[in-house]
Amino acid sequence: MVGGFLEHISSPADVKALDSKDLPALCQEIRTTLVRYGKLHGGHIGSNLGMVEATVALHRVFDSPLDKIVFDVSHQSYVHKMLTGRAPAYMDERLFGSVTGFTNPEESEHDMFVLGHTGTSISLACGLAKTRDLMGGLDGTSGTKNVIAVIGDGSLSSAIAFEGLNNAAEQGTNMIIVVNDNEMSIAEDFGGMYGQLARLRASGGTSQPNIFNAFGLDYRYVEDGNNVAALVDAFSQVKNIDHPIVIHIHTAKGLGLDAEDAAAGVKEGRCEANHWQDPLANQGNLLGARKHYGQLAMARLEPRFASEPGLVVISPATPGSNGITREFRERAGVHYVDTGITEEHAVAFASGIAKAGGMPVLATSATFFQRTFDQLQQELSLNGTPVTLLVFGAGISGADNTHSGAFDIPMFANIPDLTYLTPTSGNAFLAMLDWSTTSRDHGAVAIRVPGEPILAAERAAAAHGGAYPRYCGDAAETHAKGDAGNADTPFARYRVTRQGADVAILGLGNMYPLAERIAADLAESRDGGVASIDATVIDPQQCTSLDTACLEALRKRHSLVVTLEDAQLSGGWGEQVTTYYANQDGLQPADGDKHMRVLNFGAAKEFTDRVPALDLYKRYGLTAPQVEQAIRSALR
Repeated sequence: MVGGFLEHISSPADVKALDSKDLPALCQEIRTTLVRYGKLHGGHIGSNLGMVEATVALHRVFDSPLDKIVFDVSHQSYVHKMLTGRAPAYMDERLFGSVTGFTNPEESEHDMFVLGHTGTSISLACGLAKTRDLMGGLDGTSGTKNVIAVIGDGSLSSAIAFEGLNNAAEQGTNMIIVVNDNEMSIAEDFGGMYGQLARLRASGGTSQPNIFNAFGLDYRYVEDGNNVAALVDAFSQVKNIDHPIVIHIHTAKGLGLDAEDAAAGVKEGRCEANHWQDPLANQGNLLGARKHYGQLAMARLEPRFASEPGLVVISPATPGSNGITREFRERAGVHYVDTGITEEHAVAFASGIAKAGGMPVLATSATFFQRTFDQLQQELSLNGTPVTLLVFGAGISGADNTHSGAFDIPMFANIPDLTYLTPTSGNAFLAMLDWSTTSRDHGAVAIRVPGEPILAAERAAAAHGGAYPRYCGDAAETHAKGDAGNADTPFARYRVTRQGADVAILGLGNMYPLAERIAADLAESRDGGVASIDATVIDPQQCTSLDTACLEALRKRHSLVVTLEDAQLSGGWGEQVTTYYANQDGLQPADGDKHMRVLNFGAAKEFTDRVPALDLYKRYGLTAPQVEQAIRSALR
């Protein structure tokens, strides 16, 4: 436990009760607590270290929750949580993980929204201010007085942030927009507006043109955004202001990280490594699936840059988490573009590159692709441009409720003229990447980057001197005759990797290892007269079309089809298989064919918050014993 001021603060009222001369000591204690927390537990430490003084000053001056504070992305809200009754979650190791890494109204009345995506704080604040203005104004009768949006750490480059600035100026009433300018995004900041911010910093906030004035907003600058007294003074001057104003504060991201951290690759200030800090105990461990397969992809593309001038890798501000290392970026030069936190722009930008004859590869998280659904459908698929999308972090995971990747298949698989590939090995992943980036005879192609189940299976096979799994062209695999949809896609056909009878198990993407495991378990006879079942195993390779020839061929020897997918079942891929058989069976199959039963396994339509993946698999029946039991029951 860390003792001192912090353990006695249970609400913002306790911050107000401190003598002003004690505020720097409180800030130092918070900073020490954050550094220790980062070493032991990990998290978004760098941005929070830069926001210590600003958050203390906000709660010193304003009256939350009557004054509404909206933290953009809200990954920089750890200090806010400490000052609103949740300090033990950062001080007591037994309570680490008891609060989410983002704001959440279920935790506290001081948290306005569940937020984990970027750029939305100003728009949300506009809505709070609009209702306040309609229902009584700044007198507090509406339950709201001042409205404060805290944005920064790269979030200002997001398109919706500019839409919010535009609307805030139009509303013209009380709104305080705190811009945390730490000269960083996740990696460096990118975009023309950051040059203007640099000039504002260099001039003490006086240079023109001023991007915020151009929107019609008032503006003030605080050079030392890590000086709590200066921030208290600045916020006090604008409390209860009658018009919108931007308070531009210059902070140091990662302020307070020490030499021990630096030795582990994390250091104070403008350092990409301190955006997200793994616990020091975990540093140096084997790469997770995202970075492992991301590095494989970049290594595959890099040798082509010299001879393919139009080949471009695009990352909307999250390169490191996806294995796009700093060394790769430096070597790639003009063949790599970081657009900043601008997913909508990145997709439209990629479509423009492809239209002009280039070959773009856009890499980001499944949950971030959700932000650009309109561009995926309109600018990309409707225009038929051959863009490759690498979808990281897709599938069931223990992520918080704003970063779940379980919704990707219902989204991508239902966009017309977009092909969503689901590789089941590193080799399959690279083969799909080769095809999508060397052929222009296709529209948009999204590739679901293999996840932890596949990486674990590959590592286990390698440890025993084997290869996993069989790959395209292996003599052991078979295909049914006939055509599958997406004829221009060489991966449209389902791969039958194990031929059996009675039950066919279709393991999509990350669920392929589970399909193999279930088939192996079914093949074993059990005590008590439990007979063995020689199951067929199928790797579908994609989820945007049905290989109806394969599905029809299964009727000859099978009475049951099982689909496994680690994504939302409702609106997903397995339901398409079920619907196909139901419709065909309704048309009275020919003599000798069988009515097919189908069992679908996948995630429920729900938000989950930091539930371990293994627990979710059990919840959804996606474990080998559960599926095996369902199969045996269905075949009785």
